[in-house]
Amino acid sequence: MRLDLFHTRPEAHIRKAQEYLEEANLARIEHEAAAEHHAALATMYTQRIARLQQQIADSLMPYVSSGQQVFEPVQADPGKRGPDAVVSLTRMQRAGTTDGG
Repeated sequence: MRLDLFHTRPEAHIRKAQEYLEEANLARIEHEAAAEHHAALATMYTQRIARLQQQIADSLMPYVSSGQQVFEPVQADPGKRGPDAVVSLTRMQRAGTTDGG
């Protein structure tokens, strides 16, 4: 019996490559499912922010003049990140003039 220590075995290499391919495909499917989940969460939180802003704006109506905007609009694109995606209070609210008292 001859010992082939220095010869490659193509069938073993192909079998291992197929295992890696299957593993990569499973990981891709898992990440796509996670991405869909996170996109749905981002949409849900965008809607929640808009709803909460509306509730706060409705409760602040007696304290804010009619032409003044209480909140900056929420970004509709959940994938957008950066300073445009941050909701901030108006200058009047930051100064503490609408504390309700």
